[in-house]
This record gives sequence, structure tokens and C-alpha cells, in this order.
Amino acid sequence: MQESEREPVIEAEFEEIESVEIIPDRAEMLATPGPADEISIARPRPSIELPEPPKTRPGMARVIVCINQKGGVGKTTTVINVGAHLATMGLKVLVVDCDSQGNCATGLGIDKSKVSNTTRTLMLQPENAAQCRYSTLIDGLHLVVGDRTLVTLEQELVSELGRERRLTEGLAQLLPHYDIILIDTPPSLGIVTINALTAADAVIIPVQTEYFALEGLAMLATTLREVRSRLNPRLGVDAVFLTMHAPTLLNGQVAGQVRETLGEMVVEPPIRRNIRVAEAPSHGIPIHLHAPQSHGGKDYINLAENLALRWGLANRGNGGSD
Repeated sequence: MQESEREPVIEAEFEEIESVEIIPDRAEMLATPGPADEISIARPRPSIELPEPPKTRPGMARVIVCINQKGGVGKTTTVINVGAHLATMGLKVLVVDCDSQGNCATGLGIDKSKVSNTTRTLMLQPENAAQCRYSTLIDGLHLVVGDRTLVTLEQELVSELGRERRLTEGLAQLLPHYDIILIDTPPSLGIVTINALTAADAVIIPVQTEYFALEGLAMLATTLREVRSRLNPRLGVDAVFLTMHAPTLLNGQVAGQVRETLGEMVVEPPIRRNIRVAEAPSHGIPIHLHAPQSHGGKDYINLAENLALRWGLANRGNGGSD
């Protein structure tokens, strides 16, 4: 269906979701960095207290923010691949890209030049939320596209009342029509990220197995407590998981410390470094379609399934019920 023919309308069966042109397969490959040097960790571990997550509200999607204030830890890759696999399980999934780079669109094969309504529209014109969703190659997976216009949004909202709740208002009418809403965030703590945390039920935190992992988690825990006290008392942490993992002494030590510190909060498996994961966005498809038998493919499939169990969604797809 061409964008000019009719506007999408929210319905339970999703027959009116707007489609845009799918990017053709591209052969461009992305390089992956090498493993960290093998060194010993001797620094004292910070104390980390992560707030407990709330229950999902009946009849509403669970809203999950993928966040880490450090860049390059796999937030976008996780949102794309976890969201895609949950959709293949029969769940209704919405991805909301709150990053001005708009990489979720690229990774899901959406041509941003064909998109007229974005995350900016969702936040500034919540009455048009239905028109902000676009279909992807994966049945049941829809996307709200982020783009560079999000950069100027903070200045535009600085004098607006309730500016931290614009995304909450935009998502309100979409909640009954999805099982899960996954929000990708930039590494900065600006107004768009604060909007995402205010709208969320919980966060999931990708942690790269490197030297400063626990220090970064401690800083993020402080941010989450502040958002809980001022804006969103429901906000909790659903899961921490390990990314860009390699079989080095350093990576193993960091992974062990994270597991020891956070216990059952850590969801397995760690996502191993894998060139196939880096290649998939250049083809506009998630890893489970690009290379499902690769280390990255298997790891993300297992992670998505374990998260679905934690969220109580494992039996909801394909006509099942909790």
C-alpha cells in the first residue's frame, strides 16, 4: 500500500499499518572491533541497587527502554534483533526509535526518505500516533522511525509544560494493540531519553564486558532512581545482559563480576562478538534472517526467548495465552 493512498488507522488486527519502501539488499560490510587485552581487574566493585520492575498493566503493552549511558554497547542491535525474534514468535511488537541517528530504520530495511511521520511526530502530535507506525519485513513488527529532527526537539520543548511526558501521551493509544513496545535510546541523557524513561514500565541494560562496566551501571542506577522519584515511580529494571563478549581473560572477569553483583537480574546468554551481527544492518534485516546459525544469531534468539519468559510472553504468541 502506497503512503499516499490512505492513512493507517489503529485496529487490533493491524490491517491499516502504513508501509514504506524496503531498502534493497546491500553488500556493504561493517567491521567489528577486536577483543580487549587480557588484563586483571583489581578495582573495588561499586555497590549497585537496581529498582524492581512492576507488573504489566492488564490489556496494555509492556513498555521497555533499552538504555546505557555509554555508547556502542549494542542498544540498537538488541532492540532490532530481540524485537524481530519476538515478532516471529507471534507477538505484536512496536519498536520506537528515540535516537536521532535513526539506525533502527536501516536495520529493519526502512527507507527513511519515504517516511513522513517520525518519533518527533509521535511526541509533538500524539493525536497522530496511528500514522507514526510503519510495517517492516517481519510480520507483527512495526516501527516508529527516529531521525535527525530529534536533535532540535529539546530546544523546542524547553519552555513547554509537561515536556517529560510527551512520549507517554503519544504511546497511550497504542498500548492496547501490542504485547511489547521496545524503545531505543541515544547514549545521552537529554529530554528525549527522559521522555522514554517516563513512559516506560522498565528498562533492559546491555553491558559490554569491559573494564568500566560496573562503574557505568552504578551511574545508570543513580539516573533511574532520580527518574523514579521525580517522574515515574513505576520504573524498574527487567534485565541486564552482556554484549560484545569474547573469550578473553578480561571479558570473563567482567562477566563474572556482573553476574556476582546482580545475580538473577542478569539474563543469559552473553552476546558474543560476531561479524554476522555487524553485517545484518547493511542488508536491512535482523540477524535471525541474515545468519541464524551464527554465534550472534543463536545468542540473540536465546536472549529474546529468555526475555519473553521473564515478561510472561512466551505463551502469548501464535494464539497462545499466559
